[in-house]
Amino acid sequence: MATQPFLLSDQLANDVIRLRAPEPSDLDVLYLWENNPSTWKVSNTIVPVSKYILKQFIDNASKDLFEVHQLRLIIETTKEKKPVGTVELYDFDPFHLRAGIGILIGDLSERRKGYAENALRVLIAYAFDILCLHQIYCNIALSNESSLKLFTKTGFSIVGIRKEWNRNADGWEDEYFLQLINQKQIH
Repeated sequence: MATQPFLLSDQLANDVIRLRAPEPSDLDVLYLWENNPSTWKVSNTIVPVSKYILKQFIDNASKDLFEVHQLRLIIETTKEKKPVGTVELYDFDPFHLRAGIGILIGDLSERRKGYAENALRVLIAYAFDILCLHQIYCNIALSNESSLKLFTKTGFSIVGIRKEWNRNADGWEDEYFLQLINQKQIH
């Protein structure tokens, strides 16, 4: 069950998860998650990522969203302080006040425990209440029913389908395009 997000001075959190910047101690787990071929299909990744590149990413994680147009955070359990995944804003557009959103629960044994829903709700609150974004969006393959359920449960609406958008081992697959518009923002 999702709980109400709250913002602390140094973190984004609720009773289940907290979102935090990547730390050097996350290098090994990020390396495993990023190089798991089973997640490449949903992340549009086709090549392995080196520890060197991931270390550079962690070293640059403190750069401003307006500079790098991306923000990736570690999803950590509130009680155990165990990293279970990542959530990110990408393709940030400061003029149109929008960004893409993506999420990964890296360890299969940690899925279906509510971490993804809670992380999305916290990141949505941050994107709308702190960053003052007008909208966030995501792309989901038609075959990815669990992600579609997750994003529609957190308020996203399907606004279109991109035909034969992604190629995979079985051929071409359509992709949903979903949006969530900030209803609190004055137009």
